[in-house]
Parts: sequence; structure tokens; C-alpha cells
Amino acid sequence: MRKNKLKELFKKNIPIINTWLAIPSSFSAEVMANQGWDSVTIDMQHGLIDYSNAVNMLQAISTTNTIPLARVNWNEPGQIMKILDAGSYGVICPMVSNRIQAENFVQACQYPPKGYRSFGPIRASIYGGSDYAKHANEEILKLAMIETKEALEKLDEILDTPNLDGVYIGPADLSLAVGEEPGFDRPENTKAYKEILRILESAKKRNLLAGLHNGTAEYANKMIKKGFNLVTVGSDSRYIASGAKSDLEKLKNIKSKDTKGY
Repeated sequence: MRKNKLKELFKKNIPIINTWLAIPSSFSAEVMANQGWDSVTIDMQHGLIDYSNAVNMLQAISTTNTIPLARVNWNEPGQIMKILDAGSYGVICPMVSNRIQAENFVQACQYPPKGYRSFGPIRASIYGGSDYAKHANEEILKLAMIETKEALEKLDEILDTPNLDGVYIGPADLSLAVGEEPGFDRPENTKAYKEILRILESAKKRNLLAGLHNGTAEYANKMIKKGFNLVTVGSDSRYIASGAKSDLEKLKNIKSKDTKGY
């Protein structure tokens, strides 16, 4: 089976640089995957992507060495199994709030006896290799999102879930959970920032991968130095918007200067 490069990077303590895909397009996925990211995550929760889109995007990503991940829209076994069968090499599961939910998530990602994933890796065996089923339990990355009030209260029991590979922090929902305005790149004087560091410390104690969604590359670099193993920066839609806005502002400023006095 094709090795999961992300697990290899984690073992070597090399930061994983991830980005986000929200546009339902195989071409934009291909363009993003060709930029040299360690991984790209297909966002099926808040992006505009459905299953058919995701399959086409996974095919486009597989032309590169970038590892494909997916964030499912809920902790639902059918969704999890289907995106894994399509060839995703990892799942980020939102709103995991307690041990039972964490166990259900992990077991949906694993074949028996470790879980209850149904057998049928229709495209996964093409991407991963003919021996996919034999090694999938070890290679698939399983990250639970810690972002609710209940999850913060039950953090230890979630992190002690057998075969969970790590956690992924969504700072916007986490901020809401502690009574603050949603947003990325939380300042150090916020409750959300303190909780982010607490989650990181708890994950490190258990040798679990810790991932964080970031608004800027500068903040992501700061959090790598704090000890995060995976950082997400930007997204296809954000890069299109920011690139277009940057050039448009330059051109409008030039136009404004050229037309002065007329």
C-alpha cells in the first residue's frame, strides 16, 4: 500500500503544511495540489463540495505527491466510509464532543476487528494499491475536531480513544464554545488561545498529532514553533479572492493617480 507521507512526517517531527479546498472543481484541486503542499483537505462541511465533486478532485490530486484528506460534514459512518473508499487518505471529523463519538468516528475508519468499516475500497485500492485493505487501518489518518464546550470538558477521554491519530482545532467554533467572537489567529489574551494551548499540551502528552486551522502563514509559523504538527493555511477560494483583490487595488490606485487633474 502507498505510504501515508503525513504519518511519516509526524514520526520524524517534521511540520505538515496543509491547505483547504472549498471549490467543487477538479482543476482547481489539481492546481492547488501541484504547488507543493504536504496535504490538501477537501472540505465537505462548509465548502460547496458534494461526493461526486470530491471523487473528481481526489483523482486530480492523485496526479501529484500531495496527500488527499477530507473533512466530512458530520460524524456519520456512511459518509466517512464512502470518502475513504473514494481514496481519501485521512478524515477530519467535526464536532467530536465525547468518548462515544470519538470511538464511533475511529471505528468507522477501520476494518474489523478494530472497527466496523464495510469492505469496498472501489477507488482506494487503485490509489493506495492492491494490498490496501491489509494496511489501511494503519495508514489512514484519523483526526477528531475539538471545537465544542462539551469536547473541552471531556478532552482527556476523547484523546484516550484507542487508535485515534490526533486532533484538529477549528478556532472559530472553539471561540464560540468559550463565549468569544468566532475567528482565526486568536490573540494570546483570549480564552480560545489558552484552550488551544491546553489541547496541544494534552495531545503532546499522548504522542498524538495536533493540527490547527490558521488565518495567516505568519500565525501558522508561530504555532509550529509552539509545537503543532499540522497547520492549515488558506484555501483555494481565499487565494483567488486575495490575489485578485491585491492586483485590482494596485490597478485602481494607478488609475486614480492617472486621472487626477482631469
